[in-house]
Amino acid sequence: MIKKVVYIEGMSCSSCQRRVEDGLKRQREVREVKVDLRDKKAEIILDSNINEKDLVRIVEDLGYKVRKIEG
Repeated sequence: MIKKVVYIEGMSCSSCQRRVEDGLKRQREVREVKVDLRDKKAEIILDSNINEKDLVRIVEDLGYKVRKIEG
């Protein structure tokens, strides 16, 4: 398993949190997602590696901005 932490700008409420979680969970590589609204980050557990550009595209298509990705 692979862990990535995606720092996201633009989330301000629980609806934003759910939207990001649901959007990321739709990806076949994603096993688990936990979005921390206070710290503005998503912790993602992956079954297989995913291209970071794809993660950025997914989040940005949801209307948010990725500041950085760790992991």
